[in-house]
Amino acid sequence: MICTKLNKIFIFTHDMKLSFQTDRLEAGCDEAGRGCLAGPVVAAAVILTHDFNPGELNDSKQLSAKKREILRKRIEEEAVCYGVGFVSPEEIDKINILNASFLAMHEALEQMRLTPDFIAVDGNRFKPFKTIPHQCCIKGDANYLNIAAASVLAKTYRDDYMRAIHEEYPYYDWDKNKGYPTKAHRDGIRKHGPSPYHRKSFTLLPPQLKLKI
Repeated sequence: MICTKLNKIFIFTHDMKLSFQTDRLEAGCDEAGRGCLAGPVVAAAVILTHDFNPGELNDSKQLSAKKREILRKRIEEEAVCYGVGFVSPEEIDKINILNASFLAMHEALEQMRLTPDFIAVDGNRFKPFKTIPHQCCIKGDANYLNIAAASVLAKTYRDDYMRAIHEEYPYYDWDKNKGYPTKAHRDGIRKHGPSPYHRKSFTLLPPQLKLKI
């Protein structure tokens, strides 16, 4: 999960800024899967080169699956370095989804070969990582390329995982919904009950359809 080109981080590329600030080695962080009923929450951290060509890079939610895969390959090949962290449904149930999201980001940062001097995080909350300064950026994945790159990695790695466990538990349509609360997913829970990959602390079915779990 690591690439090792090293250049100084700098400023503007296409409509988005490359990073939140320009004078320190900055990692962009984002997560995927907070709103899902099943599977892990996954986060990524990415440091981009100053001359990274963004192409169609954007918030992963604005991209097709095909474009995300193309961009993932480029990010993995061209980034200074990156890391991806997974936190299991069991851990989510123990510490809650917000803390699990922070933990996944911390794990992603730990995986990088280089330690950043600064962290830019998508959203409005973050638990400090070591003593590294950070900035929370609302809609950061639509404004900063390093956060957008992290969103693409987090989304594609999580989607791969959900497709893999779909083979084990095909009842929930995870190859299509990736664990989000679609009608097909909830129909599968209603018919087959929850799987070991479901988050038991989440409301898996509407109140009138709750199962004993």
